[in-house]
Amino acid sequence: MTVDPAGAVADAHRREWAAVLAATVRVTRDLDLAEECVQEAYAQALTAWRDGVPARPGAWLTTAARRRALDAHRRAAVAERALPLLVVDDVAPEPWGPPDDLLALLFTCCHPALTAEARVALTLRLLGGLSTAEIARAFLVSEPTMAARLTRAKKKIAAAGVPFRVPGPAEMPRRLGTVLAVVHLVLTTGHTAPTGAGLVRHDLLDRAHDLARLLRSRFPGDADVAGLLALVLLTDARRATRVGADGGLVLLADQDRSRWDTGMIDEGRALVRGALTARPVRRYAVLAAVAAVHAEAPTFDDTDWTEIVGLYDVVLARWPSPVVALNRAVAVGFAEGPAAGLAALDALTDEPRLAGYGYLAAARGELLRRVGRHREAREALEEAVLLTANDVERELLAGRLDALG
Repeated sequence: MTVDPAGAVADAHRREWAAVLAATVRVTRDLDLAEECVQEAYAQALTAWRDGVPARPGAWLTTAARRRALDAHRRAAVAERALPLLVVDDVAPEPWGPPDDLLALLFTCCHPALTAEARVALTLRLLGGLSTAEIARAFLVSEPTMAARLTRAKKKIAAAGVPFRVPGPAEMPRRLGTVLAVVHLVLTTGHTAPTGAGLVRHDLLDRAHDLARLLRSRFPGDADVAGLLALVLLTDARRATRVGADGGLVLLADQDRSRWDTGMIDEGRALVRGALTARPVRRYAVLAAVAAVHAEAPTFDDTDWTEIVGLYDVVLARWPSPVVALNRAVAVGFAEGPAAGLAALDALTDEPRLAGYGYLAAARGELLRRVGRHREAREALEEAVLLTANDVERELLAGRLDALG
């Protein structure tokens, strides 16, 4: 039987990286050293697996990485450093039970001492297994800039004396919200890659799915966690239909709904129903309800846009966001007509946080086209093309421009 060690290692990297790294951090107490040991374990696997892939690749890699970590401790006395990056808390905080290495790593990456951008970047690096170059492309910065950001984030964790553990009950409400926000950003980044030749980052979507399920397993009674998992499921259920055979973007109106994942949709809808009963209402539950309205419509024309506008109104009232306001304006364009949608969009043109945001220009271009203002529509679409870094989205916008003549 022919063994493809490179393929097996690549598959293990996609599936096992985060768990192997988390288990190794507990030995090293040093994020950089843990990464180095895990990378060496994967390199070792390329040779060791030529004669056969182990039945449990993750366990093999974890053992190899931890052995290297222990060797490093013995050689360099890493355990006696004056300021280790992480403090391993051997006492499990009640009532969560024994520490979960993967969950502890997630909470470490999402520590409030870090900026929101640093939390996402560190999560993508340590739990997503992305290279520094890949993360740099996602953030539209140079690789050296991103490398410096990641280094600063790790040093800040060291300076803050962040313990490598799941937070206790007193900290949990504040810390969990930060983690959920990061997982949500991983989801949105995977759903539509900010840059590059592909529309979807399957590795990020898979990681968002895994992290949301991990959180749900540990916090089954939290409505925001249930809402986030529902949002992941209902969003990801459309993955297979968003890109055509030619690699082009397929809009929601044109997707083959018979190919949507009904298992994900059913599970997501059940989670939404439960999460919406919580009081006060939770943000991710309402956003998941928007996705559920789309999933429940037999056709695009059957979409209940009025309900979607109402749900966005709830989000805006409690958690104002220019992006949500933009999404609401687009929904208004379908619920009340393009002129009403355009008026709602025009109210956002002076919003500084949407400056340089290609979706605003693209939405304006489409609504202007629908009301017959083709010259202005063309100007808006030209602006959207300039502001869009994803090749698939840019090709769609260019096609719209060509159709305007």
